[in-house]
Amino acid sequence: MRFNGICIVTDNVPRLSAVYREILKLEPEEANIFETIPTEGAVLSIYSSKRTENAAPGCLEGSGNGRYTIEFEVEDVDREYQRLKDMNVEIVKPPTTQPWGRRSVWFRDPDRNIANFYANVQV
Repeated sequence: MRFNGICIVTDNVPRLSAVYREILKLEPEEANIFETIPTEGAVLSIYSSKRTENAAPGCLEGSGNGRYTIEFEVEDVDREYQRLKDMNVEIVKPPTTQPWGRRSVWFRDPDRNIANFYANVQV
């Protein structure tokens, strides 16, 4: 089994897609109802909550945003942190180096989901 991506369900596909396109500096493959943003190793998909409910009525009941952390490996966490700040992105956790050798910065997208830019470093 191979993990291939994640799909974020949102009420506003164009808005969320635009934010991820800008943050990740990548272009989507589709638009409006469903977008896929290919990254190295996996695909980030963004899909309409209305369409999700139409496909499986009641499936979003009780679900919420921000209950996971989507992660992207980057070369320089501190440089990305400064870029995110310059973009006025909400920072959840400033750059921190963990004892196990991972430096990361956490931020929120407009739907309040947490995203993590991280790099493996020597400790």
